[in-house]
Amino acid sequence: MEGPSPTYNIPVALRLSGSLDCAALEAALGDLVERHESLRTVFPETLGVPRQLILEALKARPTLNVLLVTEAILAEALATAAQQGFDLSAQIPLRVHLFALSQSEHVLLLVLHHIASDGWSLATAGPRPGPCLRRALPGCGTPTAGAAGPIC
Repeated sequence: MEGPSPTYNIPVALRLSGSLDCAALEAALGDLVERHESLRTVFPETLGVPRQLILEALKARPTLNVLLVTEAILAEALATAAQQGFDLSAQIPLRVHLFALSQSEHVLLLVLHHIASDGWSLATAGPRPGPCLRRALPGCGTPTAGAAGPIC
């Protein structure tokens, strides 16, 4: 297997407008990983031969990496995050970044390794957030004027 490299990365970015419940977003990501074994599978090597190891859902919950950015550096920040390779022997094939532009404007970047997903599968999911993600977005993307509270 190829070592950590961005060659097989599949980045998916979603712009989220409105208030965002980061705890609900993290829970939704945990639910996603719990339902899909491929997202919680690592490939440790034994005597140079990789093997599939499906982790327990609680052990494989992805970390939500939150970064405060401006619109001016957003494209560069997305590209940098999307180019980070995966060490599949120890890391699940999903990485999640949340770029906070303000309290009510975010970009969620999911980076999947091709070993766990492909373009066809992502295309069938459609452009709308699923029910788990909608729970994290009160108003489901409807802008909230003057939203108060922490960015995350």
